Amino acid sequence: MLRNALLAGVACLMASGAVAAEKVEWNFSTWGNPRAFTKGFEAVRDYVEEKSGGNFTIKIHYGGTISPPKENLDGISLGAFEMANFCTSYHPGKNPVGTALDLPFLPLKSWDALVGTHEAFQKHPLWANELARWNAETVFSGVLPQYEFMGVGKPPRELTDWAGMRVRALGGIGDAMRKLGGVPTTVPAPEVYTSLERGVVQAASFPYSYTFGAYRIHEIGKWFTEGLQPGTVHCPIIMNGDAAKALPAEYKQLLVDAKPVAYAALRDAYAEADAKWIPIYKERMEVITYTPEQSAAFKKLAAQPVWDEWVAKYAKRFKSQAVLDFVLETAAKFK
Repeated sequence: MLRNALLAGVACLMASGAVAAEKVEWNFSTWGNPRAFTKGFEAVRDYVEEKSGGNFTIKIHYGGTISPPKENLDGISLGAFEMANFCTSYHPGKNPVGTALDLPFLPLKSWDALVGTHEAFQKHPLWANELARWNAETVFSGVLPQYEFMGVGKPPRELTDWAGMRVRALGGIGDAMRKLGGVPTTVPAPEVYTSLERGVVQAASFPYSYTFGAYRIHEIGKWFTEGLQPGTVHCPIIMNGDAAKALPAEYKQLLVDAKPVAYAALRDAYAEADAKWIPIYKERMEVITYTPEQSAAFKKLAAQPVWDEWVAKYAKRFKSQAVLDFVLETAAKFK
């Protein structure tokens, strides 16, 4: 009996070793070049490769080479690649629950509030179910810092100067700018430089500060806002559901363990980018700041009213008020 038990134990160890040593290569679809935002999933790639002894590898395809930005969710659904990042504001009709994190002026000013709220949201059953309809699961959230604007036209020194201005502004930030009389449009990040250069838009919103430099917007920009902080955008990193099910348990655990590493890499990358880019922007362009009274007026105009409109828009599709309450209550824990 003892001999049989030992043999069984050895067999189990050999089996588990074979699983852990299984060669798995995943493809990751993203857009743009390596930049601060990509440091998160680059850290995940490096972590799983190191911890698996090189047996679990993730090949990152930059520049939208295997899928346009607005089609990453579809590609994941079809199993065209195993991992990708996407932004819910690129196609809100496909993922309305996820657009809750796109709403303007959410109380997500600190890094802990951003990460904590996004992490909690990824576990919300309505969001998980929405992703499941696309045969997708969240790996972690590509947390982005607060947005600002950079532009080439007349500087909006007063809030009324936004009236009639065509702006690249996604999701809830676009809704907020519409309240100021702006004309928002959804332009994928790699197309923003050309859109500004050709006058298709006069200003663009991006995560501040790294993105403007990453896409060279500062080379043609004449002004930028600082302290406006209208919100941020929800851009999760997801994986194909079938690929996730087929992944050895050890490797799936590595993806879970890699999340703190990813968030730390993002935090450090954003801080490093601020130190590099903000002095360059201030040297080259006019800085547009608003008084506390102007900022309060903008928030009063574009926070609660936009939230209420979002709730009403989706109330018949899901419990939208409950989702918004969840986001606000979770964010409040990090004050």
